[in-house]
Amino acid sequence: MPTPIVQFGTSRFLQAHADFFISEALEKGEALGPITVVQTTGSPERAGRLAALTVPGGYPVIVRGRQDGRDIEREQRVTSVTRALSTVSDWDEVQRVFREEADVVLSNTGDTGYEVGHNDRAGPVPASFPGKLLALLHDRFQANSRKLTVLPCELVSRNGDVLKQRILDLQADRYPESEFREWLQADVLWANTLVDRIVSEPIEPAGAVAEPYALWAIENQPGLTVPCRHPAIHIVDDLAPYEKLKLHILNLGHTVLADFWMKENRPADETVKAMLRDASIRQRLLSIYEAEVIPGFAAKGLRGEAEAYVAATVERFDNPFLDHRMRDIANHHAEKLVRRLIDFHAWTPDVPKPGLLEIAGVQ
Repeated sequence: MPTPIVQFGTSRFLQAHADFFISEALEKGEALGPITVVQTTGSPERAGRLAALTVPGGYPVIVRGRQDGRDIEREQRVTSVTRALSTVSDWDEVQRVFREEADVVLSNTGDTGYEVGHNDRAGPVPASFPGKLLALLHDRFQANSRKLTVLPCELVSRNGDVLKQRILDLQADRYPESEFREWLQADVLWANTLVDRIVSEPIEPAGAVAEPYALWAIENQPGLTVPCRHPAIHIVDDLAPYEKLKLHILNLGHTVLADFWMKENRPADETVKAMLRDASIRQRLLSIYEAEVIPGFAAKGLRGEAEAYVAATVERFDNPFLDHRMRDIANHHAEKLVRRLIDFHAWTPDVPKPGLLEIAGVQ
């Protein structure tokens, strides 16, 4: 069966996010079709995962957490992945599938996925993900020039714009035909997306444990093709409010708790849920949300959205199945204070924020 969705990356996040949504949509006849997953690194320890993604009956995703005030735990088999390939051993087949079958491309290639090293073209297949993607796009352009939608899922702000520019920079050096560049800009649609779901642990050799909350926000533009219809997928005119809600509520809350944890010398192995069982800590966090964060969003016309997101965030923090350790959240704390707290005040400067500014060390 043709696979109109081609996915680069085998991460447990995508297994429990996009692949999970597409599997549910396929059962209702609301997806473009199944997925070909492409491993881009050649990592030998992931070879077993690649094979396990396509086993008959699918791989397991266990959804555990708190939703609508109650604890839930359920297992679902994900059956949307029907072909798994490696760019190391299956490059010719990857080219064929990308050229002939793909309508939508997904990617989740990690924090350094868009980097291109000096030895990128040392072998017959480029080493980097952008190098591979450009080569595949050029092959498709030469073969049929069909339109394509690219939906990057990396945690990079304006990820579609960033990936597009990286591809255009490489194209100018490697395939400098003006017609190819015009096609990349006119007929390849690069969508900005925001993904949000805590996928807490893997299930070997394939599968994952995930929280109930899930969001895949995709910024709309003419010609956009989406892989499926699903309640967790939101097609939006502007991605910025969703980015702000996540950064200045969920992420801000983590950083506020990390600051309390460090300054008060709390237990080394303390988790988010354990901290929030301390009534005084919980009240301090809720007071900051109610008195400073929600009014900041209200000043931007987003009060209702912020109130709903705060409620969902606190429910996620209370997830009884998730051991999210404060020592991990506290990494790079100084940088996070700037991006999550100080930048929030700069965005809404007319709203008083004494608690947040004290935490950030701003007079």
